[in-house]
Amino acid sequence: MTTTPLQRKLVPTLGFLVNDWLRTSALLSRQRFADHDTETFRMLIEGAADIAADIFEPANRISDDHEPVIVDGRVSLPKETQAAWDAYVDAGFMLASHDSTWDGQQLPRVIDFAAKLPIYCSVGALLPCMLTEANASLLLAHGSETQKEVFARTLLSGRWAGTMCLSETQAGSSLSDITTKALPDGAEYESDPFGPRYRVFGSKMWISSGEHELTENIVHLVLAKTPGPDGGIDPSTKGISLFIVPRYLVHGDGSLGEHNDVTLIGLNHKLGARGIPNTALAFGDGDHRPRGEAGAVGYLVGRPGDGLRQMFHMMNAARIEIGLSAAALGFAGYAASLEYARSRRQGRPMTRAGKDASQPQVPIIEHADVKRMLLAQKSYAEGGIALGLFAARLLDEQETGSPEEAATASTLLSILTPVVKSWPSEWCLEANSLAIQVLGGSGYTRDFPVEQYWRDNRINMIHEGTHGIQALDLLGRKVRADGGSALRALLDRVGETVEAARESGLELQAAALAEAWDGIESATEDAWATDDPQDALPNATAYLQAFGHAVLAWIWLDIAVAALRSSSPEAPGKVAAMSYFFAYELPRIPAWLHVVSRREPLCRDLDPDLL
Repeated sequence: MTTTPLQRKLVPTLGFLVNDWLRTSALLSRQRFADHDTETFRMLIEGAADIAADIFEPANRISDDHEPVIVDGRVSLPKETQAAWDAYVDAGFMLASHDSTWDGQQLPRVIDFAAKLPIYCSVGALLPCMLTEANASLLLAHGSETQKEVFARTLLSGRWAGTMCLSETQAGSSLSDITTKALPDGAEYESDPFGPRYRVFGSKMWISSGEHELTENIVHLVLAKTPGPDGGIDPSTKGISLFIVPRYLVHGDGSLGEHNDVTLIGLNHKLGARGIPNTALAFGDGDHRPRGEAGAVGYLVGRPGDGLRQMFHMMNAARIEIGLSAAALGFAGYAASLEYARSRRQGRPMTRAGKDASQPQVPIIEHADVKRMLLAQKSYAEGGIALGLFAARLLDEQETGSPEEAATASTLLSILTPVVKSWPSEWCLEANSLAIQVLGGSGYTRDFPVEQYWRDNRINMIHEGTHGIQALDLLGRKVRADGGSALRALLDRVGETVEAARESGLELQAAALAEAWDGIESATEDAWATDDPQDALPNATAYLQAFGHAVLAWIWLDIAVAALRSSSPEAPGKVAAMSYFFAYELPRIPAWLHVVSRREPLCRDLDPDLL
């Protein structure tokens, strides 16, 4: 068993969630997962915890202290970062859930994510792994057979790394405003073995792991605008296509050629996740000219104009991982502050007569307010992990369930994904803030890890669509799609939990959850009463806050029902976390819904000069 407090706390938590709550053993009857058993699942999670304790946790601190630097035009990283990358690849995490056709293990996604969670707790060298796998998955879904065989297969082997190149200096979330363009590469551009060849010109910003020496090559997936039939560039998103732009050109047999016209402009200096090089890249600026011609060589993925839809395939999968990553960092802070609270002695019990100075000081974990902060962290972090694993379980249903099960899973995923990404990103950051508070002045120093967890976690509210963008997606699209079918499907699942909770003796919580969701339904109707997005959407974030808390209350009640049926040592703690959430968090919902229901116009109508 692992020796760090973090992994000792995490492994049994994951065991309860995947076995007692999500009952992943039921997946073993499906053909795709027939080669596995529950013992394999257990060993994978414990093995990942060992790797995380031995390699990733130390690398996380070292990479934070020694940020990436540019040396002779290349990005230099600590040797511990290379060791972490190699350990991740060698353990097979990149391939875990993929088809055996691609040398994968065909693990259920829920086990794949659960096994990666011990490593997500230490992100110093992780993000290249996450983006590389997402890059390969996109190509397996949308690429040509040759693109899959050469690019996707090599990415999954860990020999190459991958990136996602969307944003530009003037275009962050507003992708219709990108100016990077791709032009057909002359008369011969159709003849390349990797598909139609283009020359890419432009620059991209905020590219995580856009330059490093961890792998032989880096495969950039680049959004760029292509000429229409009339030769003009469509200013909307319709003209956006997706291109494979490798750092080094690739021959048909997979061997590497000359440096492509991709140039490192500089590094961005970040608040947290400092070990991951965040870059600005130029494509086609002339520093490297393949075959003496200007422009970075790029290969079209799929059809022209289909780039945004393809990239969202990558982004939607990434949103689940970002939510889990945020929850994992919340859990890391929780584990550290829990360990501290058990050993730090300060203060004495309060009696009617006041404090008795003759009594010895007590561990701070005995103080009610410290218990409150620890319970809050537990409910946020474990709840966020549970939510992400539930989404992963839906991915398995979507892929291997019956047609009816797959359709239901797809519907639930559509409405839950904004919450899966955004709720842990916000509330597990709050968990990290509470961890600092539990440690007091010590928490604000770099002698303890909790300040780094907060800094590292802050980016997750921005990654893969900000909190506000997820809110607009939820209230503006997801809850209204197909006449509200996704919301009805979710309400059906909530109703099942309410009935199970009543049967388990949790009548008060069952009634409170039903009331909360009645409020969500009513506020949804009120927000759209005028059918005018200018009335409904200014308060979309308040709606997301309420909706997310209602989802987590449902998750926690469902977990508590499973805990009451379980003999696991973890079960009583799960009921305690549920009790905290219903006592302290659920009451927040009506306040958020109040501004949604009355379509509060303040933020919409406020004169910017008053700010």
